[in-house]
Amino acid sequence: MTGGDPRELARELLGRDYDDLEADEQRVLKRVAAGTFTGRDADELAQAHATWGDRLADRVAAVGGSWGFIIAFGVVLLLWVLINSRVLEAFGSPAFDAYPYIFLNLILSMLAAIQAPIIMMSQNRQAAKDRIAARHDYDVNLRTQLEILRLGRKLDRLAKAIGRVEHPHDGGDKG
Repeated sequence: MTGGDPRELARELLGRDYDDLEADEQRVLKRVAAGTFTGRDADELAQAHATWGDRLADRVAAVGGSWGFIIAFGVVLLLWVLINSRVLEAFGSPAFDAYPYIFLNLILSMLAAIQAPIIMMSQNRQAAKDRIAARHDYDVNLRTQLEILRLGRKLDRLAKAIGRVEHPHDGGDKG
């Protein structure tokens, strides 16, 4: 299936001039003509261009959005409340953050203020990966359609050639 000029393929398979095609279609036609694959998938492309901050945002989002984090954070909150309401008082020491737990509220607010934008960065990165995956899927589907058209045309030419060989004395009439 290799070989060919993308301009000829555009006219033959799509019935349009190469210059009238969109950039994605031109890129796919070039690959069909050259017989190359569509390239790396979305995850590979995203990882290749990921910065240290991108990878950190993905890790923070993965940890912060897990049941393990929620359970562990719930345990920490429960311990905080118990220590500051009963345990320290039982030993005769004043609670360092007594009810209404103002210091705990401050810590939770700061955590939320930092964690939310980091999770949004990770979501933006995932959206970019999704766009790359959609473009990759489009390229694969278009290439598949072009290859099927190409194979169909070759089969038509072969069938005509075989028909001429099988019926050389019919004068081209197959009926």
